[in-house]
Amino acid sequence: MEPIKKQIRNFVIISHVDHGKSTLADRFLELTNTVPDNKMQEQFLDMMDLERERGITIKLQPVRMELDTDSLKIKNLKLKIPDSKFILNLVDTPGHVDFSYEVSRALAAVEGAILLVDAAKGVQAQTLANLELAKKQGLAIIPIINKIDLQQARTEETKQELAKLLNISEQDILSISAKKGINIEKVLEAIIAKVKPPEINQDRPLRALIFDSKFDSYKGVIAYVRVIDGQISNDEKIYLMASETESKIKELGYFKPELSPQKKLSAGEIGYIATGIKEPGKVRVGDTITKLKVKSEKLKIVDIEALPGYKEPKPVVFISVYPENSDRYGLLRESLNKLKLNDASLYFEPEHKEIFGQGFRCGFLGSLHLEITVERLHREFDLDLVVFSPSVVYKIIDKVDKEIFVYSSAEWPDLAIIKEIQEPYVKLEIICFSDALGNIMKILDELQGRYIKTEYLGLNKPLLTYHIPLREVITGFYDKLMSVSQGYASMNYEILGYEKSDLVKLEILIIGKKEEAFSRIVPKEKAYPEARTFLKKIKEVLPQQQFSVPLQAVIGGKIIARETISSRGKDVIAPLYGGDYSRKRKLLEKQKKGKKKLKEKAQIKIPSDVYLKVLS
Repeated sequence: MEPIKKQIRNFVIISHVDHGKSTLADRFLELTNTVPDNKMQEQFLDMMDLERERGITIKLQPVRMELDTDSLKIKNLKLKIPDSKFILNLVDTPGHVDFSYEVSRALAAVEGAILLVDAAKGVQAQTLANLELAKKQGLAIIPIINKIDLQQARTEETKQELAKLLNISEQDILSISAKKGINIEKVLEAIIAKVKPPEINQDRPLRALIFDSKFDSYKGVIAYVRVIDGQISNDEKIYLMASETESKIKELGYFKPELSPQKKLSAGEIGYIATGIKEPGKVRVGDTITKLKVKSEKLKIVDIEALPGYKEPKPVVFISVYPENSDRYGLLRESLNKLKLNDASLYFEPEHKEIFGQGFRCGFLGSLHLEITVERLHREFDLDLVVFSPSVVYKIIDKVDKEIFVYSSAEWPDLAIIKEIQEPYVKLEIICFSDALGNIMKILDELQGRYIKTEYLGLNKPLLTYHIPLREVITGFYDKLMSVSQGYASMNYEILGYEKSDLVKLEILIIGKKEEAFSRIVPKEKAYPEARTFLKKIKEVLPQQQFSVPLQAVIGGKIIARETISSRGKDVIAPLYGGDYSRKRKLLEKQKKGKKKLKEKAQIKIPSDVYLKVLS
């Protein structure tokens, strides 16, 4: 069947984490017979083992489904389309805030969105964030409440929250159980009825938007595309407008959900193009693909308007990553390049540390994004890595009002030239139950949070808004939030910009010598407890020497804390049995003088595993 305009529906499922998005996608695959029963498994579209283990979607995943409404016996479908067969292109998306860029790219490739809400948990923070993204794209929103079969389901209360949020009638909200397969046919009916078919412009020159990509050793970079205008056939030559790259197509086709080769792709469809390009940097997410042959025709490529693409994401959390074996630096670089194809929000640049050699400074959209990326490097590319603790980017205004962006304490300028220090702040939104509100506000106040407002989505469902330093959010805040709310709170944050902060550089001296690798940026009011804690940590892991080792924490040349590692003892009088005590005293005095001499000339070589234990 040749798909035409009125038969295609392109849509996504958006929700908060663990609201049943992947399970609903499974039911779609079953009802449309896209995946045979003998191959079907839970979370089918979550292709990575990491996704299955954690129970979350990390990567967007497209799939093309063919639906025959007669076979489903969907009644009362008031459409002006005589044919009962449809093409449904679903792009499954992540739900966690750290992967919102994945969601935004998927939204640009579709015309509709299912907004899925857990009946037991109700509207949560990422529900609001994803809804706003969908509204900006002008998508048709289909509100659905899932998990109505649960004993703790609050279906009516959740329906009221959702109706208030969308300003619609409660009758317009579907109630389903994706796990039990309840009312799934009604969801498919709503997709056909409410999502607009794509506009078809097959006579125009080809324009296809790259919304994702991955690397294949044989086919080169495989671009995931939404064809906006025109059509493209196999073996034709293509031109990537942003990177100005030419190539011949190796293969094209649909996602079923595995790659299914076809003869051509047409306007309105979602599919893939195996570009044959082996250099990952030449295929960029957001680029426009057109045909190369227009160069030789009257219409030039410069006359074709490139598609808007996507706003480049800005990394907010940074870490240093080094291979444990320095000989694998090349493999790490190659792995990061390939991973960026599949994760356009990943940022990295070369870096050098004297202790570890060559590595990379990597930027991420959040701490979970960081954690997942490091795990993927280990699993998919067999890399053992040295990973340092995360940090944010600070802005320093010097005496002549020049802005200096600082990624680490090693780049911190001299105190004499600093006029003002600024750090990134975020708008933090937390949805919880009322009984946890007091404890959550107490934590936020302790973390220098600034209260903005409280709104209520329901009688017992406050939405709390704070402005808070980003560094506090990425260092264990989520665990604290889950602890005080018994796991029922949810959070979302967005970057606001930079605000003035009272920060200082905490330096560590070992035997009077500054160890730059241990330096860190801390709030001035927390400097002393931070210094004490950090020195104790170093004291625990640094090996004893034959002399005592002083550890000092310094701010602006002033010592604010100290610990001492006692010398490694040796019983020099053990061989003496009896005799005059003066002989023992003479040996002890000699040992004392030797240790003093050693200390005066002391140079400690700190083992690399000590840095790992302290900084990782």
